[in-house]
Amino acid sequence: MPFQKIQAEKLSSAVVRQIEKLILRGILRAGERLPPERELAETLGVSRPSLREAVADLHDKGLLTSRAGSGIYVADVLGSAFSDGLVRLFASDEEAVFDYLSFRRDMEGMAAQRAAISATDTDLRVIDAIFARMQGAHADDDPDSEAALDADFHMSIFEASHNVVLLHMMRSMFELLRKGVFYNRQVIFRQRTSRDTLLDQHARINAALQSREPARARAAAEAHIDFVRDCLRHEQAQNAHEKIALQRFEHTQAQG
Repeated sequence: MPFQKIQAEKLSSAVVRQIEKLILRGILRAGERLPPERELAETLGVSRPSLREAVADLHDKGLLTSRAGSGIYVADVLGSAFSDGLVRLFASDEEAVFDYLSFRRDMEGMAAQRAAISATDTDLRVIDAIFARMQGAHADDDPDSEAALDADFHMSIFEASHNVVLLHMMRSMFELLRKGVFYNRQVIFRQRTSRDTLLDQHARINAALQSREPARARAAAEAHIDFVRDCLRHEQAQNAHEKIALQRFEHTQAQG
């Protein structure tokens, strides 16, 4: 007979499954601190020994990590996506950023299209709220906050697509972006006209999502990445021209 007696699940196993799902779904994020043991045990309705057993299991699986005197944190599961050597290669190759943007264009377009179909009303409220904060940072002439919210806006779209593989993959990619490996986002915020254009592009993406228009959302997301790519190409060309102009100037000065 293929049947077996039903075994009651240990409480610690149920805790493990719940925390695993929260990490997988992107609700608990890398580096996020878990509540203190007593509080978490009460919230989950389990004993502290059961919670400790679950935490130990998640430690062994590489999903949680301890920091002395600080507590338990979600492990940096994204850090293993690229080796340190490959990250250094990315940072040293000027063309790597454009391969990255090409990849992002495909992923952003797909995510926006999926989000327009799959997003819940709450997802759309989150996206709209982040965009409203972007507008506020723009009005306050705060490019640092605006750039940070820019990344949050895009990540909220990946979250709204409800595809956990896509979500974690892009979180890994955006972590490199935040660290400045691929490019410094401040480059495209140097000119006020660029900042205005970027805000308008995000407004178009948001509007298409809020009205649940998949094709329009995809086109708006792809157009945004195209603009970023063109800005960076222009910046590279300007830097190259400036180097040549400086060489000419220094040579002229030496002859004078």
